[in-house]
Amino acid sequence: MSKCVVVGGGAAGMMAAYQAAALGQKVLLLEKNEKLGKKVYITGKGRCNLTNACETEDFFQSVVTNPRFLYSAVYGFGSRDMVELLEQYGCKTKVERGLRVFPVSDHASDVIFAMQRAMQAVGVEVRLNTKVKRVLVRDGAAAGVELSGGGRLTADRVIVCTGGVSYPSTGSTGDGYRFAKEAGLSVTDRRPALVSLICRENWCKDLMGLSLKNVRVTLYAGANSAGSREIFRDFGEMLFTHFGVSGPLILSASSYYRQTPNIATLSIDLKPALTMEQLDKRLLREFEENKNKQFKNALDSLFPAKLIPVMVGLSGIHPEKKVHEITREERLGFAALIKALPLTVTGTGDFSEAIITQGGVDVREINPSTMESRKIKGLYFAGEVLDVDALTGGFNLQIAWSTGYLAGSSAE
Repeated sequence: MSKCVVVGGGAAGMMAAYQAAALGQKVLLLEKNEKLGKKVYITGKGRCNLTNACETEDFFQSVVTNPRFLYSAVYGFGSRDMVELLEQYGCKTKVERGLRVFPVSDHASDVIFAMQRAMQAVGVEVRLNTKVKRVLVRDGAAAGVELSGGGRLTADRVIVCTGGVSYPSTGSTGDGYRFAKEAGLSVTDRRPALVSLICRENWCKDLMGLSLKNVRVTLYAGANSAGSREIFRDFGEMLFTHFGVSGPLILSASSYYRQTPNIATLSIDLKPALTMEQLDKRLLREFEENKNKQFKNALDSLFPAKLIPVMVGLSGIHPEKKVHEITREERLGFAALIKALPLTVTGTGDFSEAIITQGGVDVREINPSTMESRKIKGLYFAGEVLDVDALTGGFNLQIAWSTGYLAGSSAE
């Protein structure tokens, strides 16, 4: 019986170990933390958005980087397969808004316990608090691993599932990138993704904590939207922070920010259900009802209270001007501001707050049908260590399950 060592006990590692052992391999899973699935514990705010129940064909629309590379993995082991496996080992699931799948208990630990039961059932040996120093390569093939505490473990197959560098407190410190480079593989530039955006405008801090629902945001490459290339657009919820913006919409937008020159423009449509013409009619009604009020006191029905002073300040209309004195040009300009509130994006939050890492082991050097290195026989990579990533909604965890399953299936 050949021996397979899996490095990393996160989502991809647990799945790879389970599947390799299920197919008859003698499998040893090495995890440097004191427990398995440390990052899985914190996903979905501890509830674990473990996959997405969309159709497989639709799955790839939410993959940002290298979707075609994932065809074999995702078609081979998709969300239905994952749900079936978890339920087989005692973790019931449910589907929520956006087809996000969670454990019925809302406890991420139940997902990990189910995977532990699955691995136990097929005889996976797990060693915790065991850090790998490097992958051993001999004559162009994987030969095992060297441990940081000393000693070597021989193996015919090594599957690297060490994650990225996001949330380093969970042990994601980029070990897998070093293993890949030492084995002669290329690693693309890494950057934080699914992360907050930093904005130049000081008024963001005045709105800190304000959440906006049912807005549309558009991200443009360049210092202004006029003539700039649109790189992201979506509808949903966002949040202002002391340094910029965050929330579900913004996290998704951040995955596209890398395609811009250093500065980008974020445009917020505060009333996406209304056309400019409809919005102007709405403003006319509001202004007629409040015609004797000062401008700053006539906007209560249009915006949250916290947002009103900012909108008044950006409008160019004097706050104390009587509503009936506002000109048509001023009103139309205000409507345009409501439909396209601009922010200048200058950067993103760092890896300590990023949900995922963008970039990683260059997939051109990985066989997409097996997850095996094209350069080193018997060396496999799965999960976030690869240069693949997706939007929020359970897609990134499914990528980990799918690539882990394929690597485990192939390590025969």
